[in-house]
Amino acid sequence: MKTKFTLVLVMLAIIPTYVSAQLISVDYSDGTQKLSGFFSKPKKELKNKPGILILPAWMGIDDHAKESATDLSKLGYNTFVADIYGVGNKPTNFQEAGQKAGYYKKNIQEYQKRIQLALDELVKQGANPDEIVVMGYCFGGTGAIEAARSNMKVKGIVSFHGGLGHDEARTIEPISARVLVLHGADDPYESEAEIKAFQNEMRTAKADWEMVYYANAVHSFTDKNAGTDNSKGAAYNEKAYKRSWKALLQFLKEVL
Repeated sequence: MKTKFTLVLVMLAIIPTYVSAQLISVDYSDGTQKLSGFFSKPKKELKNKPGILILPAWMGIDDHAKESATDLSKLGYNTFVADIYGVGNKPTNFQEAGQKAGYYKKNIQEYQKRIQLALDELVKQGANPDEIVVMGYCFGGTGAIEAARSNMKVKGIVSFHGGLGHDEARTIEPISARVLVLHGADDPYESEAEIKAFQNEMRTAKADWEMVYYANAVHSFTDKNAGTDNSKGAAYNEKAYKRSWKALLQFLKEVL
């Protein structure tokens, strides 16, 4: 009898923690385009908790982005996974993903608008508007850097294996948010010239920035579904993933 009672107490202790880690679907919109993101809040509902906006990779909202949201909410942050493409527009394969991501990279103001709408939604859900960090993976990492370039009201930017390039015709504006770029040292999708141009851009913008390279890591090194064959250009690297996550957490402690 005592064993059964103990088991019940254990189950009751577990259930609230499980529920607190659940993502809540949140509908919002960009004009007539419906958007649907995911919000997660800390277990202890305290007002003005810092917020983290998560921008997914090129396939749209995926398990990786949602897992990051729940993991960070457990640490005391309000988190929101942005819907960049909109309801009904999620890519079904890499070719479609490339086309859709490419569209937003070319039409950068539309990408920035979708990021800002998600940022507004994060605040509506209860995040402290003065304590926000934007982070993203791959295509989302590119978006995070765009949030810095457009000087959105955020304190920090974290890009995991994101694209660094931008139209050279664009005027480089001062960047107020602190910027952290986590980069695979062997990423074939970012040339040395593009990396150098990005670093010079950060200097010109007088940004507080840093860039961390991870050995033997290529593109998508945080994505467990990317396989482990570096020769394909995109692959998961457990060591780089764990190290970059620690770098994120340290960054959040310092910035927020």
